[in-house]
Amino acid sequence: MTKGISYIVAGAKPWNRRIFNEQKGRLPGKWLFCSDPGELTEQLKQIKKPLYIFFLHWSWKVPPQIINNYECVCFHMTDVPYGRGGSPLQNLIARNHRSTKLTALRMIKDFDAGPVYLKKDLSIEGNAEEIYIRATYLSFSMIQKIIDQSIEPTPQTGKPVVFKRRNPQESRISKFINLQSLYDFIRMLDADGYPKASLEINGFCYEFSRAGFYNDRIVADVTITPIAKEDK
Repeated sequence: MTKGISYIVAGAKPWNRRIFNEQKGRLPGKWLFCSDPGELTEQLKQIKKPLYIFFLHWSWKVPPQIINNYECVCFHMTDVPYGRGGSPLQNLIARNHRSTKLTALRMIKDFDAGPVYLKKDLSIEGNAEEIYIRATYLSFSMIQKIIDQSIEPTPQTGKPVVFKRRNPQESRISKFINLQSLYDFIRMLDADGYPKASLEINGFCYEFSRAGFYNDRIVADVTITPIAKEDK
């Protein structure tokens, strides 16, 4: 690739920008980073026609005028067509998966249904933020392979399994059959910007993070805050 070619990387999480700044010097061409839709719009005014827009961890629906006019590549944490849809990491851990595939796919109007550039093995051990950071590093190695080899995507095959996006209320701790499943529940929600696993008892909210599972016991940080009373 020549130095005149431009690329955009979009990522909503702080680790996306940090790792982008580490990795961009290894990649050919001009690279820009954006963290929200407004920033993406401004960059498209500057660049006009980037060769690719890579979406690492994005919190907004990408409008059709971008998907239809640019080569948009997203990174989805399942072996599609298994696991299309929302909250892939949490849904995988809740289903007792210990590893998955990180899939680079072309974005189309239907979520996670586009053709696949490549897939790479990804461990989903550790807490959620550790896994997201691991996935971001892996994404950059996949980006390099896509542009170096000019990989063409191929259609997905197999019957789709669609995951449902989780809501904040589902982060409350309820019944668990054993300590392992409770530990997995705590760790899968432990990332910046995600509602932590929590309990509400006697007017206080207990939020759990940085969990470890040792000798048949869970050790975790607990943040305790009063529950705000609703105005009557």
